[in-house]
Amino acid sequence: MSLRSRLPIAVAACALAVTALATPAVAGDEWGSDSPSASGNHQNQGQGQSQSQGQHPRLYRGVVTASSLALRSAPNRGGQIIRWAERGEVVSIFCRTNGQNIQGNRQWYLLTDGTWAWGSARYIRTTGTTPRWC
Repeated sequence: MSLRSRLPIAVAACALAVTALATPAVAGDEWGSDSPSASGNHQNQGQGQSQSQGQHPRLYRGVVTASSLALRSAPNRGGQIIRWAERGEVVSIFCRTNGQNIQGNRQWYLLTDGTWAWGSARYIRTTGTTPRWC
């Protein structure tokens, strides 16, 4: 992987590290769970509001469409597998970036479900608005 393709990933990783330090609630929250109270609770607290109001950046939702999806440490198939997501699992998406082309789709989503991991957008159907770029 060239320096040019690694630079946006490094920038995104730094931004995530700063965001995680500034908002420790992200690491311990239950985002991605199926319980209505977990997803509704964040909306009531203003978590989905804009950054201009000093709130945590908006998280997006997606549903895994593959029977089993490897979530990786980098937006490519060479990245270490962090965990597996199963078909129908609801995931929280922080942002998207271009990475390795997977069946005609170069976009990868950075997921925030307890661990930070990349999942190919080819196998995650977003619900609602399209995630912002990293």
